[in-house]
Amino acid sequence: MIRKCVFGIVPAIAVLAMCVSTWAADCGSCGNCEGGCGNATAVEGGVEGGEVVAAGGCGASTKTVYQRQYVTEMKTVMSTEYTTETRERTYTVNKRVPRTEERTRTVTVQVPETRTKSVNYTVNKNVTETKTSEYTVQVPYTESVEQTYTVNVPVSEEKTSTYTVMVPKTEEKTSTYTVQVPYTESVEQSYTVMVPVSEEKTSTYTVQVPYTEQVEQSYTVMVPVSEEKTSTYTVQVPYTESVEQSYTVMVPVSEEKTSTYTVQVPYTESVEQSYTVNVPVSEEKTSTYTVMVPYTEEKVSTYTVNVPYTEQVEQTYTVNVPYTEQMTGSRTVQKRVPVQSSRTVQVKGGHWESQQVEVASSGTDAGGCPCPPKMCCKRVWVPTCETKEVPYTTYQCTTEEVPYSYSVSKCRQEQRSRMVTVNKSRSEERTRTYTVSKCRPEERTRSYTVTKYVPETKSRSVNVTKYRSEEKTRNYTVTKMVPETKSRSVNVTKYRSEEKTRNYTVTKMVPETKSRMVTVNKCRSEERTRNYTVTKMVPETKSRSVNVTKYRSEERTRNYTVTVQVPEERTRTYTVTKYVPEQKSRSVNVTKYRTESKTREYQVTRCVPETMTKEVSYTVMVPQQKTESYSVTVYDNVPETKTQSYTVRVPQQVAKEVAVQKCVQVAVEVPVTNACGSSEGGCASGDCGSSAGGCASGDCGSSAGGDAGSCGSCGSAGGDAAACGSCGSSSKKGCGKLRCRRCSK
Repeated sequence: MIRKCVFGIVPAIAVLAMCVSTWAADCGSCGNCEGGCGNATAVEGGVEGGEVVAAGGCGASTKTVYQRQYVTEMKTVMSTEYTTETRERTYTVNKRVPRTEERTRTVTVQVPETRTKSVNYTVNKNVTETKTSEYTVQVPYTESVEQTYTVNVPVSEEKTSTYTVMVPKTEEKTSTYTVQVPYTESVEQSYTVMVPVSEEKTSTYTVQVPYTEQVEQSYTVMVPVSEEKTSTYTVQVPYTESVEQSYTVMVPVSEEKTSTYTVQVPYTESVEQSYTVNVPVSEEKTSTYTVMVPYTEEKVSTYTVNVPYTEQVEQTYTVNVPYTEQMTGSRTVQKRVPVQSSRTVQVKGGHWESQQVEVASSGTDAGGCPCPPKMCCKRVWVPTCETKEVPYTTYQCTTEEVPYSYSVSKCRQEQRSRMVTVNKSRSEERTRTYTVSKCRPEERTRSYTVTKYVPETKSRSVNVTKYRSEEKTRNYTVTKMVPETKSRSVNVTKYRSEEKTRNYTVTKMVPETKSRMVTVNKCRSEERTRNYTVTKMVPETKSRSVNVTKYRSEERTRNYTVTVQVPEERTRTYTVTKYVPEQKSRSVNVTKYRTESKTREYQVTRCVPETMTKEVSYTVMVPQQKTESYSVTVYDNVPETKTQSYTVRVPQQVAKEVAVQKCVQVAVEVPVTNACGSSEGGCASGDCGSSAGGCASGDCGSSAGGDAGSCGSCGSAGGDAAACGSCGSSSKKGCGKLRCRRCSK
């Protein structure tokens, strides 16, 4: 950025100095010219270049004018660059270092101690009591009952039925059928062909022509800025404090108790028991039943069968025989042909030119004369617009007819004959024997055994388990936990806050806006025209002869045999067995129950509470003071120095060679026509003859080359003129006057 600023400022200073250098000498310092008119000889660069006669008349002369021209020179400029430098800094960190300390504390220990005490307790005693209860018993007894039941008796019956049988019968029939006979016929057929047609069209399209443009762009650079800050932080410092703490201890208390309990002691007793048993009794019985006995019977039947047979028949048929035919055609082919063309393009350019501009000066000289206008040199960009012929290649589509040959598959019809096997059938009468299954009823007798159950009462001895109650005593210990409150001293670690201060460096990035010239690629739209060929397919109707196979119908007659099923009525006799219900009676023994009431005695045990006393031992926790040692970990804060590396952007002055354009004076001879009594380059006073280059004095002749000398003093003949008010030398610049515009070049 600094380099760009230097490059931008240096040419501006050079142009300003060039403009200032063309001004005339300080008019305010010109003195009055005294003396008469005399001849003045202009000396250029210390060499006599010609005479200028100012004897009251006007004459022609030449003078040397210095024009400014730009010359590129290399100049050393100091530029600031930033280099990355790694530095180290030291900071202190507090590290907590653990250490173990041995400390002593007094501890209360609970020591168990056994004690004895009397305890009253309640015991439940079992008391047995005899009670009587009545209960109901169902006593079984047998009773004979008359029972009626139904039996199905089979009865056979002869029946006659009529049925229909389909008897086959053969008949001869004649039928007429239609046959489609093929024949060939030539038909005119129209078809459509797509014929290509070319058409020339013109289209306009837009082309984006690229060009570059210099644009000033602003960008932001983050400049690092370091800042020292101080922060305060809080540290938690641990310390130990003794605190009195209360706690509860559960003290066990043992107590002896005696309890009485009842035990059910089992014993066995033999009891006489009556029970009923069903005794099975078997009885033989006979029954008659009817059975359908199957038997087979042979029968003969006649039936008709269609026996197939084959027969060879000659058949005529038409075959399409394919053949290939070569044909010739033409097709349209499009090709892209390159065409060289040229177009006129305007190229915008330009160059820099130095122009002299007349600048009006303000102010007057010492005699009150207004200062004449000055000539200033400025640099002007002169744009140019050139027209060039640029060649380019375009592609045009051309249509060309190309012949080609192709094969067409066609078919011709041929009549052929072949022997075909035809399946036919003839009717034949045949006989078959078949078996028919029939059933006839048959009476049979069977014997079967019926088992009955007769109830019988028996007795048996049964062992019954009974229970009697017995009182027993047992001793047991009951332990209770009694709460007891105690106190102890506990060391508690607490923390207090301490404020500390530390210094640290913060690097901030400060945004800085800079500008630069950036080349931007842009595009402008141009309308262009191109010609192209479009091929369209136009339908065209053509006709051709096509052989078409058609069919005509023919009526034909054929004889065939038909087998018809004729119904025939027939009669058959069959036996039907039916079952007739019949009522019968029988004696059945039935077991019934009668209700009887009985009495029994039973024992009931109930619990009676009784208070008793016993000695109980219990344990008491007795506190005792003990001293013990324990280890405590204490943390010490130990300062530790650490080193940290960080990166710094260090500015550095670097000398660089920069190309600078400098305005240099070049001497040019210019013809000058001087009038008597006036000065060309400065101001003249009185009747003095003027010089070609500046303000002439009364006695001294001024120099013709370079700038004019100061009025009232002797000017030098070579180089730049001396400053106003003093005699300048020919070899040095400067007059010693403060802020002289001529000497400051």
